[in-house]
Amino acid sequence: MPLRRRLRPAIHQRSLKPADKRTALGDADMKCLLIALALLASACTSAPDTSDPTIATVETGQLKALQAKGVLAFKGIPFAAPPVGALRWKAPMRAAKWDGVKDASAYGPICMQKMPNPDNGIGQYPASEDCLTLNVFTQDLSHAKRPVMVWIHGGGFVNGSGSAELYDGSQLAKHGVVVVTINYRLGRFGAFAHPLLTKEAAGGPVANYGMLDMVASLEWVKRNIAAFGGDANNVTIFGESAGGMAVQKLMTMPAARGLFHKAAVQSGAGRENTLYIDKPNERGLPSAETDGEAFVKTLGVAATSPADLRTISADAIIAAGDPSTFAGGGPILDGKIITMGVVEAFKTKKEALVPYLVGYNSAEFPSKVEDLDASLSRTVGAKTSDLPALVATYPDKADMAARVMGDIIFGEPARTLAAIHAANGQPTWLYRFDVISPSVAGRWKGTAHAQERQYVFDTLH
Repeated sequence: MPLRRRLRPAIHQRSLKPADKRTALGDADMKCLLIALALLASACTSAPDTSDPTIATVETGQLKALQAKGVLAFKGIPFAAPPVGALRWKAPMRAAKWDGVKDASAYGPICMQKMPNPDNGIGQYPASEDCLTLNVFTQDLSHAKRPVMVWIHGGGFVNGSGSAELYDGSQLAKHGVVVVTINYRLGRFGAFAHPLLTKEAAGGPVANYGMLDMVASLEWVKRNIAAFGGDANNVTIFGESAGGMAVQKLMTMPAARGLFHKAAVQSGAGRENTLYIDKPNERGLPSAETDGEAFVKTLGVAATSPADLRTISADAIIAAGDPSTFAGGGPILDGKIITMGVVEAFKTKKEALVPYLVGYNSAEFPSKVEDLDASLSRTVGAKTSDLPALVATYPDKADMAARVMGDIIFGEPARTLAAIHAANGQPTWLYRFDVISPSVAGRWKGTAHAQERQYVFDTLH
């Protein structure tokens, strides 16, 4: 029996109804839900390709795959021009063509970020501003029109990469999908505003360079994925943590409309503390432009032109850009690329009206009760006076702080957005993942943040 037919009953059992029936998922369930979402309405016809079975031809040239683990892996494919020099802090441009057959057996550099980091979602590769590459995993190059799954990595918009071994798409590809993992600009390279850059853009896109990279990667997929046996009209975007937040942002962005057809969000929050480009936000944080000006001053640069800003070394930007002091972090409400918050967009039915899977883990973050006040204030703007009422709703005090933080940052937004999207008439699934990793068994009573990733990609071993 085809996989799609076997999985459909399972996924429909978890469909969100007006009466929210949440289901705790096991490891197999999680992967099956994502694959089933991608396989919905997929075509299964194929025609053999008589050319070299490991060489794909895309708009910029030919690529030679690494054949391993039963799939073809095309790594380090440029989907945009290197955003360096005069292209730093500009919307991505199309990649240049090359002659001959390009070796696609190795990942490209990860985007600039603070190193080292023990998170295995980073990737152990050189970091560079020249990092706008993606990776494609496919069973073969037949014209099968397989569903496409585009992974957006997490990392708080300040670290991570699509080339981490944790995100090896080989196992997923064996289920009859084409898997794409991407890099996008991070930290101050990916989200940065300054009056000089706004003036230079003359009404064009500014600030959200990392989000624009994601759009550019999806545009590349639309133009080229058929070369890998993928269906450009059946694209699922999925991501975890900041990657999940990005998926929800893409659902609200006019520039991304029509580039994907399903969305899956793993611990993607939804009430993030977003900066406005030119005014303080509701929680009193300065505008992104004010924050950008202050950042440049900390580097001792008296910038009078965009060129002055672009002379700052990448290493200096990384050294000064401590993520803990990066006001807001991530995408910026600039009024053009990102025009409203996620919850507002869903409430006004301005999100992408596509099938939507969203969920969270049972114990996202370890936390102490005495740390709750500061944590809640910093992350969601909760008032000190709110804390006793919040705590009182948790009769079981064991690991209460972790559950409070997880519910407020991830659980409540997931439930809210799922309910709204379902009310907007769209197929919607809500999950709660509760598989305890052997590495934390006995220490945590629940599934920690990001612990579901290896189950999704089947990279536990």
